[in-house]
Amino acid sequence: MSLVVSVEPTEEPVTRTEVKAHLRIDTTDDNTLLDTLISAARHYAENFTRRAFVTQTLVLRMDAFPATDIELPRAPAASVTSIAYIDTDGATQTWAAENYTVDVNTKPARVVLAYDKSYPDTRTVINAVTVTYVAGYGDATTVPQGIKLAIKSLVGHWYENREGSTYHDKVHLVPLAIDALLTQYSIPEFV
Repeated sequence: MSLVVSVEPTEEPVTRTEVKAHLRIDTTDDNTLLDTLISAARHYAENFTRRAFVTQTLVLRMDAFPATDIELPRAPAASVTSIAYIDTDGATQTWAAENYTVDVNTKPARVVLAYDKSYPDTRTVINAVTVTYVAGYGDATTVPQGIKLAIKSLVGHWYENREGSTYHDKVHLVPLAIDALLTQYSIPEFV
């Protein structure tokens, strides 16, 4: 299984202005660096929580349809754009939306077979099934404040500590307070 972002969010959950206010920075000297750190902090936080913050399009690829539901790894999922598969003849097909229901109320969301439907047969090749879906809270204003605070704090940590930091001879790449903020939004990985 692989997951990639095919359409990045159009904005970050926090702005450079918000970060500069949080860090009490009043110069423009490090604006480019701050923009880079904001993006990196968002990626870290999204991977940590298994969530998408600002609306984005994701592509999930699997070698075959699962035995039960298709779990959409990043929450909150808003909709499924398409489900495509490689049929037994090697042709790419789009699976009709009436064959499945999308349950966006669970975290993570899932694609469930419609009543009396079954998954189509696929060719035995890698990435035979492709699910394209939209996930995220919406725009930046709808991202939870705890996530925004974690991103601003992580940017601050990386801004002040351009390399890995140490405390009592132990390397701490991310302060525990940031992980604690993000943990409350984390979705456990089910295997």
